[in-house]
Amino acid sequence: MIRWLLTTFIAVAILSGSWPWLRKIGIGRMPGDVTLRLFGREYPFPFMSTLVLTMVLSLLARVF
Repeated sequence: MIRWLLTTFIAVAILSGSWPWLRKIGIGRMPGDVTLRLFGREYPFPFMSTLVLTMVLSLLARVF
């Protein structure tokens, strides 16, 4: 359980840091992805995109 939470947290941090680039290819627009606008700034929280990418990467890791 702790590994899953740690993996999810790291994936959210990486996705949030690369948000402008990922937004161009469509990641971050899924239902469950949250964008907060406070004081003229956007704070993305791509929860659903993170879960989907984590599942895909774990499936790839198991296959290879």
